[in-house]
Amino acid sequence: MPRSYVDPEPKWFEDFESGDTMTTRGRTVDIGDITNYAGLTGDHYQLHTDAAFMANNRFGQRIAHGPLTFSLAVGLVGLSGFYGDAIVALIEITGLKATKPVFAGDTLHVVATVTTHDASGPKYGTLGVTYSVRNQHDDEVMTFLQTMLAKRRQGEQ
Repeated sequence: MPRSYVDPEPKWFEDFESGDTMTTRGRTVDIGDITNYAGLTGDHYQLHTDAAFMANNRFGQRIAHGPLTFSLAVGLVGLSGFYGDAIVALIEITGLKATKPVFAGDTLHVVATVTTHDASGPKYGTLGVTYSVRNQHDDEVMTFLQTMLAKRRQGEQ
């Protein structure tokens, strides 16, 4: 049966406030994600692709690429509908820290918190959202600040 596409909820810069927080659903990372990411990017570093090497490493098994974890986090928040259709551009990513390894079988979710809210112009405002990426044990595995441009309501300044 065909599915219909639903446009994102209309949202504006003014619909966000500093301190707004949301938690995404979970998404399990599997070995196929790690292997496919290695193939897509050409990053075949032993930490990600060599099980025998990693068996004797401090982690004991292959780990997910940091940029893969980052990408999954951005996708989880995007799929949540939290931003609706308010975001028009990415400005920057700052302070990205991988704090714990991510393994195949880990289920990740994101706690996203609006930390900056700057109504700098009549058409757009700047939102800074801190992403805390967590595993199934609620251990933080990555954190970063994503700064974006969000459209403002017409006529509001």
